[in-house]
Amino acid sequence: MTHVYGVRPLQVGRHYEIDYVHSYGEVSDFFLGLKDHKLMATRCERCGATWLPPRRDCGRCGGKTVWFEAPQEGRVHTFSVLHFAAEAFLADLPFVLAYVELPGIDTVFLTRIKGCKPEEVYIGMPVRARFRRLVDWTPNDVWFEPV
Repeated sequence: MTHVYGVRPLQVGRHYEIDYVHSYGEVSDFFLGLKDHKLMATRCERCGATWLPPRRDCGRCGGKTVWFEAPQEGRVHTFSVLHFAAEAFLADLPFVLAYVELPGIDTVFLTRIKGCKPEEVYIGMPVRARFRRLVDWTPNDVWFEPV
């Protein structure tokens, strides 16, 4: 059934369902690592730059990268408390999205902070990775909590 929500401009709503097959391609090892409770990053063979989230090719020099296991403890670089989110996350509001710095990684990693109240999160807070026991094969299979 189609519902009309407005006419100028015309806005309609209808049920839509689809099965979707998604390939993680060259970054599959990152998601496979989450299943084994590992954070897998990449390192450029040419310039040594490290990437998490991983990249197949170096964003600095274009060189090929190799996989390595990243540390699981780091610090909050910056964060936001979200009071609005996509439908799948509404029940979790408010929650914290943060960029986490990990030793030996040149980039910051976007993740959720759990295990504390949003008002307890601060820049520089020590955190460690936690992993979903039964993976869903999404970035939500990993999050960070205070040490």
